[in-house]
Amino acid sequence: MNSSSWQKSGYSASNNECVEVRGCGEVVELRESDDPGTILGVDPATFLNLLESIKASGFDQYA
Repeated sequence: MNSSSWQKSGYSASNNECVEVRGCGEVVELRESDDPGTILGVDPATFLNLLESIKASGFDQYA
């Protein structure tokens, strides 16, 4: 992920209830759109593991 702009899923509602993600150097950053000042940074492997875990758990209802 090599983007400095925040991205969110196309399935997200327009009322600021979503998680946004962006690439920032060697770090993937995540934030909740209604609290943009709080940012969590993880390495790309950890982010990939998070996505795979979400999909495997059934929480990913749009996959």
